[in-house]
Amino acid sequence: MGLLLLCIIILLLNILDFSSGIIYNKGDMEKHFMCDNQGFSQKKEIIKLYLSSDDLKIECSFQSESELTSKEFLGVFTSGGLAPSLGIINSTYTGIFHFNLTLFSDRAYWLISIPRENITKNTDIAAVEEWLVRITLQHGLNIYTTEGTLLDNVREPILQWDLGAILTKKDIAEVYPHVVDLKVAKCPCANDVALLGFILNTTYNGIYIGLSSSGFWDYDNILWFNLTDTIYSQIGEEHRELSVVDMVLTNHFLVILTSLGCFVSGDLRYPSSSVLPFSRADFCGFERVDYIKGKLWYNERCFANREHFEGMKSLPSTVLTFLVDQEHSAGIYLFSSQKSTTACVSILRNNKPGLRTKFPQFIFPSSFSSPVGMVFHPRSHFLYAYGNQVWLSIDGGNTFELLADFHDDIIKNTYHSFYTSDITFVSQSGNVYLTKAGLRRYGKIGSVSDKIFTLYYDHMGFIHKLTPDHFEADMSLRTSGNPKSIFGQAPDMGFETALAPQYIAVKEVIFYAYVPANEPEGTVYTKKFNNMHLGKVIHSRKTGTAYIRKILHHNNSEGFLSSVIAEVIDPFGIEEVNESTCLSSSLTISHVGIDSYKLTLQPQTPGTNASFQDLDVEKTVVIPGHSSFLITSILDDKNALAIATMPDRILNNMIIPKDSWFLHNLGHRNGRMWSIYAKPCNYWFQQDHSLFLNVLKYIDLGKSYTFKVKVIPNTEGVQTLNIPPLNVIVGNANLLEVKSEGSFDDSESYIMKISAASKALRQGSTSLALVVWGASIECLVTTVVPVMKNSCSYLKSMHHIPSKLIPLEDWISGVHKDSQGFNMIKTLPINYRPPSNMGIAIPLTDNFYHADPSKPIPRNLFPTSKRSGKFKQCANMSTREECNCTNDQKFSHAVAFSDCREKVPRFKFPVTQYPISLEIYSEDGHIPVETPYLVTVTEVNSRENWKLKHSVPANVKKLKNYLEHRLNAPVYNPLGLNLSIKGSELFHFRVSVVPGVTFCNLVEEFQIYVDEVPLPFPGHTLIAVAAAVVLGGLIFTAFMFQIRNIHPSDICQKFMARNKVNLSNLSINQMAHR
Repeated sequence: MGLLLLCIIILLLNILDFSSGIIYNKGDMEKHFMCDNQGFSQKKEIIKLYLSSDDLKIECSFQSESELTSKEFLGVFTSGGLAPSLGIINSTYTGIFHFNLTLFSDRAYWLISIPRENITKNTDIAAVEEWLVRITLQHGLNIYTTEGTLLDNVREPILQWDLGAILTKKDIAEVYPHVVDLKVAKCPCANDVALLGFILNTTYNGIYIGLSSSGFWDYDNILWFNLTDTIYSQIGEEHRELSVVDMVLTNHFLVILTSLGCFVSGDLRYPSSSVLPFSRADFCGFERVDYIKGKLWYNERCFANREHFEGMKSLPSTVLTFLVDQEHSAGIYLFSSQKSTTACVSILRNNKPGLRTKFPQFIFPSSFSSPVGMVFHPRSHFLYAYGNQVWLSIDGGNTFELLADFHDDIIKNTYHSFYTSDITFVSQSGNVYLTKAGLRRYGKIGSVSDKIFTLYYDHMGFIHKLTPDHFEADMSLRTSGNPKSIFGQAPDMGFETALAPQYIAVKEVIFYAYVPANEPEGTVYTKKFNNMHLGKVIHSRKTGTAYIRKILHHNNSEGFLSSVIAEVIDPFGIEEVNESTCLSSSLTISHVGIDSYKLTLQPQTPGTNASFQDLDVEKTVVIPGHSSFLITSILDDKNALAIATMPDRILNNMIIPKDSWFLHNLGHRNGRMWSIYAKPCNYWFQQDHSLFLNVLKYIDLGKSYTFKVKVIPNTEGVQTLNIPPLNVIVGNANLLEVKSEGSFDDSESYIMKISAASKALRQGSTSLALVVWGASIECLVTTVVPVMKNSCSYLKSMHHIPSKLIPLEDWISGVHKDSQGFNMIKTLPINYRPPSNMGIAIPLTDNFYHADPSKPIPRNLFPTSKRSGKFKQCANMSTREECNCTNDQKFSHAVAFSDCREKVPRFKFPVTQYPISLEIYSEDGHIPVETPYLVTVTEVNSRENWKLKHSVPANVKKLKNYLEHRLNAPVYNPLGLNLSIKGSELFHFRVSVVPGVTFCNLVEEFQIYVDEVPLPFPGHTLIAVAAAVVLGGLIFTAFMFQIRNIHPSDICQKFMARNKVNLSNLSINQMAHR
């Protein structure tokens, strides 16, 4: 009973925290569920699931301290009608599946079985996104959410190959002593699939690469390959000192830069042998030393089902980096010479850089003296140039903004996570720095002491440290209460100097950093605030913390060259009299130099032992309402020299009474009394269910996409500024019209509504970054980068809605009778072809239906019929079984699968006013096809005896006439479109949406079999026969007259003359009788 009450309380508390969207940065990322593929136990700190050709079977248990407690929890949840739900998500797909409520006896887990076709019907090898899985106790409520990944092992290209000869652990261990560096290449669409290459010294020889499909979580699961023989087979002869130099794994190719050349694999989608083949890419004039110094630059983008690989042209030696900007169709160069470092953007023509530049060259200042490279953050438009400084461009290389200056230290490598937008910089001294994509602040997170290592982000954004013989994952930034970090303890970002506080309000203070006058010029920067300190927290060793809001630099202030404006979180402790006896005296301030002031003690009470001591050096005299003074030296026990923080706020010979001035100790002479650390996450980021991290949205022509986000302040003790905390940055503003509206609610949360609409007929893609500019780097989510494609969604299609729906089981059986007993399903004869206009027995179409190459072809007597029929799916097959028709193909209306089509809808003759009802299916639901969509209708077998009826509103008529002239085909209004058929047997129609109203090629096909056609009435045939007999008789009679020389006209004339004579004689005789 107690456990049940506890569970109910927990659920109520979580339900009260319910919101309509997902909230990030709350620090509640603990793993509540542990899930595995059924039959495969894993001991990882994150859920890793794999999809095979079989059904996906998952076991999930509730995490608890003991198995008994876990069983009890499951029993309580199940009895309350609660069971986990499994969300499978990628940038374009979301599927929700529910675990069974029924628990199996003696089992402490829930079980779910999902048919593969319910997740994806595709089985072809292609670059597809790895899915994110989100398991919650109840769908729609954010209760006990646990995340993981799901990888499709059937379709992932690199997993279908053996890269070379397989090595044992013992074999690869022999290589460890010769490794001098490591290289990682990860799949752009599935970051858990990655390769690890060994860079060897000159004492060893070979290409050794490890393959992981689980994100390098377990060293024992790495599959090692030796590619040495494969590479030598392309060189033609064996050379020494062969080693990996760099690697890139694209969507469809593996590129390996070695000390003896650059090698490109075959297309990973089409396995032609068990071992992956390679070909050598030749570069004119390149020698071994050039390859050793070389580097492969690649803009990591996931192009699901599409990728174009092309080699680079030979570039001048001054080119450090060349990148392709997919969003702007431009190439970006980073040039370096002894005089300057520049960035140049050229316009691509036919996917190759041209001579025409898009922007003027950007010239970096001379302080950027040691550039190393340039890189796009994956799936975004954020471009970083790095070396001894780091520069950020958000406009495609037109301009750059200084992010960090490391002076003598140089950033050698950058590592990126598209999922969390993390960017890690590693310097040559081993220091590790972290920023977020688009965020104009960064911080130091530790250092690495390993001599040989590399870093790697997996698909979920966990960072791993990889060394030749072991791996280590960092969980410190992802789970609350977990101190584990691969970079050591959180570093103090303070520097060795004294700080002088200057209060400008009760909760606002300026800290000035002291630079001694004798400080060497080359080390002045070590005693100044820099951009790394923005957004961090100053801690006093005594008491007190303050949040740094702004960095200031001073050029005309002696002793103070930099300062920060900070908001006081906790009050700073002041010195007591027992720590500084000078506080028991009044104080006189006099100006003794340009920037120097003398502080003189004037005891007000006789016998007071007030004096300056050496320990008072670098303490700060704080006088409310006036300038503060940093004590720089002690002249004697009553006098000291100091410098002022605000000289304009000083009155010469000013006397400050006792208890009206204070001392703060933020010096460093006797051990630094202050430190700077990262601020805990200060914002929660909430998004609706339609927007996930790095979602991909398609925007069709004339359409728009609207979504909302909410930024919730989590700033205890810090004032929330009434300034919008969210920036919206569009990668390519020429592609989409983006509008945003934001406002604060009563809880000081900021709600923004963003709308993106397509522009004109231009297609393309762009990233849309939402950056919480004031967020701490400790937050999991500070940047969300949805990708907007001004194009047709592959999920968008047009469907014909039959007038009468037939269940699937009836289609399988072939029997579905209406109320009058008429079977509405027609099973087509084998190798059936519809009749033509020449007759039923003379088919002229190329399309076979219900094809079976082993059976005879009916209606194949006439030569034209023999020449016309062609198999498609069954081409070059001997039996129907070899055609490999799937169930989907057997029920498909598409003419491409006519060979497989067995059954079609059956109607009685005549078909009149059959409604052609069309709907467009997309990820947003179903909508009817109506204006402005117009359609064309054709019969794919060129049959006639059918006609369409539709209405043409006045506003559509002009467009209809224009399109008919351009398309040379009738155009119809889909709303109220009706079909009438006067012919018999199979009619196969194709309906196509006219171009210009959508980016999609919307085409739908449907079939109608017209049966029970009555026999035609014979009257017209009899009349035709009688007319032919009469006409023939007349012609025969005329022929006989002609050959007998009989002239009917003469006979008629004689007959008429004889009749006339007889009449005359009759008249005379009558007169005589009178």
